[in-house]
Order: sequence, then structure tokens, then C-alpha cells
Amino acid sequence: MYIAHRYFRANAILVFWIAYILTRPLGASLGDYLSQAPADGGLGLGTIITSVIFLVAILSTVIYLIRTKKDVIAIKM
Repeated sequence: MYIAHRYFRANAILVFWIAYILTRPLGASLGDYLSQAPADGGLGLGTIITSVIFLVAILSTVIYLIRTKKDVIAIKM
């Protein structure tokens, strides 16, 4: 999606929604895999531990971006 936006000048809103639609089932499947019992094909971590794992991943990403400012776009005037 980055390549479509950056090099082919695809609409940013369209690229966002395509990425969202493509990655949401992946996140749901990963969450199911982590939380479901081994008898059902999962790891059996349960919903609380799985939620904590996702929370830590999201907070780590946000803190990283806040500290490094890698997501800030410099505006030239």
C-alpha cells in the first residue's frame, strides 16, 4: 500500500481503507490463534493475555513514534 501511495500517487484515503480491509482479518485471526484452546488449534493464552499482548504492541509502537518522530511529515514553506 505504501508503494501504491508513494510511487503511483494513489489516493491516501483509498489506500488507508484497502490496507484496513486487508489487515483486519489478519489481526482477528492472530487474536483467535493466540486466545483459543490448543484443542481448537490455538495457543490457549486466553483473552486477557492476548489483549495484554496487543495492548503492549500498540503502546510500544505509539511510544516509539512519539519519541523518534518518524511519522512526522516535514512541511516545506
